[in-house]
Amino acid sequence: MERFIENTMYAARWLLAPIYFGLAFALLALAIKFFQEIWHILPVVLALSEGDLILKLLSLIDMALVGGLLVMVMLSGYENFVSQLNVDKGEERLDWLGKMDSGSLKMKVAASIVAISSIHLLRMFMDAQQLESEQLMWYVIIHLTFVFSAFAMGYLDKLTKH
Repeated sequence: MERFIENTMYAARWLLAPIYFGLAFALLALAIKFFQEIWHILPVVLALSEGDLILKLLSLIDMALVGGLLVMVMLSGYENFVSQLNVDKGEERLDWLGKMDSGSLKMKVAASIVAISSIHLLRMFMDAQQLESEQLMWYVIIHLTFVFSAFAMGYLDKLTKH
């Protein structure tokens, strides 16, 4: 009975596979939205002010960072929790595949969230005239919370590895 329960629990990891596969659809949705934004920017690029163009480009950078985060979570999560990826010999293999455990994946996700939050905060600062100071203050507080959380996670990870 114990062996059956253990085998069933171990096999249950495959329930994560459709979730990680679903992230590929989220990546597709993000790519569609990215190119939709480029399609909207191109016809008016010459009419946009420098500040407005920078805001639009920061939005695209934000989407690219989220896309990278999706790929990292999708592939590393699958490799860490479901099954090793078998990439054909002739195929290009990403350097970090197989080297990122769940702890380092958490750190990469935290760093990505801080980077995404930084870009978002920069966008808010570029458009600060449109925001009330209290609203801007909350954006800064939320960003600092992300920074502090990522720092604390890194520090705790360093402590536990020693």
